[in-house]
Amino acid sequence: MNKEVRVRFAPSPTGALHIGGVRTALYNYLFARKMGGKFLLRIEDTDQNRFVPGAEEYIKESLNWLGIAPDESPWNPGDCGPYRQSERKPMYMQYAMDLIEKGHAYYAFDTPDELDAMRERLTAARVVSPQYNSITRTQMKNSLTLPEDEVKERLASGEPYVIRVKIPRKEEVRLNDMIRGWVLVHSNSLDDKVLMKSDGMPTYHLANIVDDHLMEITHVIRGEEWLPSAPLHVLLYKYFGWEDTMPQFAHLPLLLKPDGNGKLSKRDAEKHGFPIFPLDWSDPNTGDIVAGFREAGYLPDAFLNFLSFLGWNPGDHRELFTLEELVEAFSVERIGKSGTKFDINKAKWFNEQYLRAKTDEELAAYLIADIEKEGLIMEASKAAQIAHVVKERATFPADLWKEGRFMLIAPSQFDQDIASKKWNTDTETVLGTYREKLLQFSGEFTPENAKSLLEAASEENGIKLGKIMQAIRLAVTGVGAGPELMPVFNIIGKEELIKRISFALETLKVNS
Repeated sequence: MNKEVRVRFAPSPTGALHIGGVRTALYNYLFARKMGGKFLLRIEDTDQNRFVPGAEEYIKESLNWLGIAPDESPWNPGDCGPYRQSERKPMYMQYAMDLIEKGHAYYAFDTPDELDAMRERLTAARVVSPQYNSITRTQMKNSLTLPEDEVKERLASGEPYVIRVKIPRKEEVRLNDMIRGWVLVHSNSLDDKVLMKSDGMPTYHLANIVDDHLMEITHVIRGEEWLPSAPLHVLLYKYFGWEDTMPQFAHLPLLLKPDGNGKLSKRDAEKHGFPIFPLDWSDPNTGDIVAGFREAGYLPDAFLNFLSFLGWNPGDHRELFTLEELVEAFSVERIGKSGTKFDINKAKWFNEQYLRAKTDEELAAYLIADIEKEGLIMEASKAAQIAHVVKERATFPADLWKEGRFMLIAPSQFDQDIASKKWNTDTETVLGTYREKLLQFSGEFTPENAKSLLEAASEENGIKLGKIMQAIRLAVTGVGAGPELMPVFNIIGKEELIKRISFALETLKVNS
């Protein structure tokens, strides 16, 4: 294409941003960056009844956290604003009127009761999908069936009305989707959608076509749920005379439940205990808080990497990508047609890889933050040592403190199940000897020295170290499993190690 690529993400401010919406934003961002184009964000708030306070700010914060902020948006406007549909309200009526003048739309004065009665008649006649369409509109109250003078009188009197698109009968609508190829739909299956509501606000169908045209959008990358509406949108481009500048469409596959049966929902996330929103969301009506990936401990780059693979693959065996590498590798052609199962364990795996790839100093910052919440203080150098020892056991940043807190806080109690099985006189004998050797040792206390002194204590007593190592770990850490012991001994230091051994010898008793 010679034109600059321009794509948009157009969420509605009706609540928290679903992970499916985040994926749509990401794919738009990646495509724009790959093609050297622009990524726009437009708030589609035409349905004022569903507007939720705080939702727009939530969208902004989510994209900023992930590092995929748009080039143009309500907060960073370009030359195609406003970027909220509610602020563009005055312009839509003229486009609806243009369609009426061209014979592609009409006024409809039907009341809700009359519409219900129409659907009931069709249902009684065993019509599978009752619709306001090319057949039923001939029996309804609209400008196609009423005399022109009466239509003018109704409009002049202020009678409520909507404007509907006039879908033709027996016409084929063709759409070349970038992911699915050619899609063919017969107009008989389409209904006369409302374009302008009685409150003067446009519906999505009119507003998004007009806005995409005026904002010079070249590619519309959106969820599969919009595929049934795409034929209508193609017709609207044709009716407006904008076929030559109509964007290319790409409809993304669904995100499926973990078992693959159906679309992933908030209820599924709650059932299985994983997040479905990028950030925590506090419902302004109920005050309920729904967990987000950020607060659950997911790193933004790990989350993006995971999200990118929910429907796309690079065509090789690589899995770990920086955002820049994703841009380089991304192509719409490698997005699949079928839905993708949501696997939270894979998300955790990505988080582990990104967490462990960080330097000890970077991890130490997470550790220190959690330590300070406990009212404790630790030097950065020691925090880095602890992070190095426990990072292979961590999935989330909070795990660093969870797995390493025993190196700062001595155990006050012991795992009784391990103690009953593993604590014995051999352990007491070796630990007693080891304590004496530690008291006499005056050199630099290193992991190597800690190990050699323990091995010497074991050999002097003729007791194999392997048989009592879990009990030794219990004495120093309070539990029966954890990271490699000698680096742990080094971190807590000789004096603290002696104290812990003494406490264990005084507290733990051999079962008779």
